[in-house]
Amino acid sequence: MSFVAPPKPFVERVGVFLADSQAVVDLRRYFGIDLPPGAVPFTGSRFEHLAGGGDRPEIADRITAEDLVAVQALSVTVPAPVALDLLEGRLGARLSGLLQAIPRDIDMVEAEVSDLAPGSPAARAWQLLEGQSDVGWVIAGKLLARKRPRLLPVYDKVVRCALGRPRPSFWLPLHDALRADDRALHRQLLALRQVAGLPETVSALRVCDVAVWMGHRAEGHACPR
Repeated sequence: MSFVAPPKPFVERVGVFLADSQAVVDLRRYFGIDLPPGAVPFTGSRFEHLAGGGDRPEIADRITAEDLVAVQALSVTVPAPVALDLLEGRLGARLSGLLQAIPRDIDMVEAEVSDLAPGSPAARAWQLLEGQSDVGWVIAGKLLARKRPRLLPVYDKVVRCALGRPRPSFWLPLHDALRADDRALHRQLLALRQVAGLPETVSALRVCDVAVWMGHRAEGHACPR
């Protein structure tokens, strides 16, 4: 019987991508820093910055048209009936009520487990969005990451392919990893952001997302965004 090595702990799987010397290059390429002539940044580089960001105090607790465009920058589209309901209907009002209860000004590393656990306002907001017709878990996560970029991560099929599908959710293992060893992973992400020359408006979570996403694609995995 052949020996099958157990999967690496979650924090180690993330660390492999961040420790790669290519990570800084990938981050600069993604966000369009010092690109060569003719090159363009990834559209996802506008996700957190479009119209000043989705977590601006005056719009942090409601979905705007700019939020829907920002999500499209990550290659997904909110179905038109759902988009209209978010902008003008009961769905938007329900989501707004939940967003009001989700912290806006803290990083995931600073959050309590209760901010992310099943039954929390954030988890209920994700479930509300994920349950809409033709939305699903990827779009739901990206919408919430637009509204709470410091607290809630982008998690899509590429990142899932790279890091696996933790249970009960991706949020809690990532939260544990960020807080482990005196927040070593969080500090590593901030250091990467600084070395790559990214603005502070790019959260530690997005540094992680982009580094993993770019690194995994470079390994030849043709996972859709």
